[in-house]
Order: sequence, then structure tokens, then C-alpha cells
Amino acid sequence: MFVFRHGGRRAVASSVPSTLVRRSFASRIDIPFTPPSVPVIEQCPSPTCQCRESPAGLDIEREQNINGSMPMYAEQVLISTGRSDWPSKIDEDESEDSALVKKLRDLMLRNGKYSDPYHNVMLTNSSFPATESPTHQSKHSSKPASGSRSVPVSQPGKNPSTARDQDVPNTPPASAFLLPSFQYVPTIPTESLAVEEFVKAFLLPAQLHQSHEKLSRKEKNILLREPELQRAFIGARKIDEILVLICGHGNRDDRCGKLGPILQAEFEEKLQRQNVALLHDAPVAEAEIVDTAVEGYVPTARVGLISHIGGHKWAGNVIVYIPPSFSSNPLAGKGIWYGRVGPEHVEGIVGKTIMDGKVIKELFRGGIDSDRQIIRL
Repeated sequence: MFVFRHGGRRAVASSVPSTLVRRSFASRIDIPFTPPSVPVIEQCPSPTCQCRESPAGLDIEREQNINGSMPMYAEQVLISTGRSDWPSKIDEDESEDSALVKKLRDLMLRNGKYSDPYHNVMLTNSSFPATESPTHQSKHSSKPASGSRSVPVSQPGKNPSTARDQDVPNTPPASAFLLPSFQYVPTIPTESLAVEEFVKAFLLPAQLHQSHEKLSRKEKNILLREPELQRAFIGARKIDEILVLICGHGNRDDRCGKLGPILQAEFEEKLQRQNVALLHDAPVAEAEIVDTAVEGYVPTARVGLISHIGGHKWAGNVIVYIPPSFSSNPLAGKGIWYGRVGPEHVEGIVGKTIMDGKVIKELFRGGIDSDRQIIRL
């Protein structure tokens, strides 16, 4: 019988005869210090040049320890929409931009066909422009990207009747960055069967969690990735540019809505001061090979606003992804989450995190590497 309703543990102890009550104390165990897996500095350096001012009156929570507040995820699907005025819940958007996120939600989130509690997928909109297909010109641009082309929607050897709902697409293809896989898929048809092919090709785990051992072989196969399907998505490539993602979801929370654009401008300015070339145009649909080791190579970066990622009370919220090709950077292949970022921190983040590969502890919310291992401090 559990007697915790009235009086808690003291009530239980008082009901036990004193002759049976024994006090025991745990012996002290020395736990060896485990250094973090990444270089760390305690505080963000003060700016050495003028920076923008934060908006007045923002109610930012300053007391809580935010170390470890990053949500657990195995993959972030960063959908390119070319805008930042999404509704509070991005899957309730009535525009064509929401076609992919709605279908991914139904397939991968709770009760979906591919839902896996040990492989969480985070769906996020971004302000990055989508790569355009010549057959579907976006309302956000007047001409298609050079070299762009559509993706086959059916696989060789499959019954053509299974793809009939894809023969007459209703919405243009979508584009997405996949992180920490560090892949970009320029053309993702948004018809149901094509989205399911995308999930099986890129988003399912390559290896199941040990808790799935009790499943049948058929059930396991449903939840496992089929990488050979990636060939259907023409132009899919590795990401070689730095990605700086800033929550600017103003329709979800005013703090990020006001601070996000200011941080975006500040990051762009400070990156350019470090001779990092900024990319604003949509990536082309053709696969690109970038040799970062070639003499004279100039690093590139994209800075964009993204939808809700949790923790609006710690605005500004920033995720920095350093591509694996930056092999000399200790954070190559990793994503670092920061909170309570103000304009005064941007120069330090660019210099210490993006250029030197060091995590700033006072701003750290969490991190993830390309093996989906969580970075802890």
C-alpha cells in the first residue's frame, strides 16, 4: 500500500515501528570529470564594434538555466518558403507553402504511419527561397532557377497505377534542408505518394533503436530508411554552406518576431566582416560539387528566419549548423543551439563559434552532431 496522499514519506515513517526504522546514508562516490566533446568558453566576448540595439520592453527570462533546454530530435526538416509571416501553427497555413509540412506531419508525428518515439523529426519553416521547377513557378519569383528540373515521381518497376495521384500535381514542389544530415533536397513533389517516398528515402532512421527488437521483420522494415530511393530526387546534395537559423516567428510570439530580423541583419553584417560570402538566392536544382580545400576558397553562409522551435521566453533563439566540409573547425558536422542571444552577442558567436569552433556556455541550449548524438556541457 502506498501512503503518500496525506503526509508523504514522513507519514509512512511514523507508521512503522521504531525498531524497524533504520537510517542509511549513501556513501560518497567520486564521479570522474568527463570533459565536453567540444571546445567551450564560458562567456561571449564583448563586442568590439557598434551593434544594433534590442527592441525595448522584451520580456526575456534571465534566471533559468537553459543548458539542456534544446528539444530532442534526430532530424530537422527545414522547409524553404521564401517568407517569414507564417501563422502561429505552420500546418494551419492555407497557402501552398504548407503542403509538405501537412503531409509530413500526418506521416511522421504522433500516430502517423512512420511515427517513431526514438527518432523524432522536427518540422520547421524557413525564410530561405525554394528551388523552383520550370513547370511550377513560385508566386515569390518571376523566373525559375537556372538548371532546375522536376523530380520523377515514380520508381522503375513499380505499378504506374500506384502513382496516379501524382500524375496531376496540385501544388508546386517543395525544397528542404535536412539537418544534421547536412543534405539539401531541391525538389520534393508534394503529392501524397511522393512525400511518402521522400520520408522513406531521407527521414527514417538507418538503424532502429534497440527497443524495437520485439517488432516483426515486416514492422521493422516499415520504419527503416530506404536510401536507394534518394536517386529519384534529382539534385539532392550535401550542404557546404554555414546555416544560421534565427527564430523570427512573430505570429507565434512577439519577442522572436521583433528580435529575429534584427539578429538576422546583425549576423549578415558580422559574417561579411569575416569574409564569409552570403547566399541569398535559392540553390539551383542541379547537384553541386564544392571543394572547400581548394586554395582561395571563400566560406559561404545562409542566414534565415525560422518558425517556432520552443523557448520563446529565451529570445533570441539561434541555431548554428557548421557543415562537415569545414573539417578544420571542431564543430564541423554539428548544430549548436543558443538562447538569450542579443545583437551584442552576434560578433562573439561569429568569431568564436562559427570561425573558431567554440561553444559559448552562457548561451548554450544544446547541440547535436551528424550521428544524432546530443552534445552536453
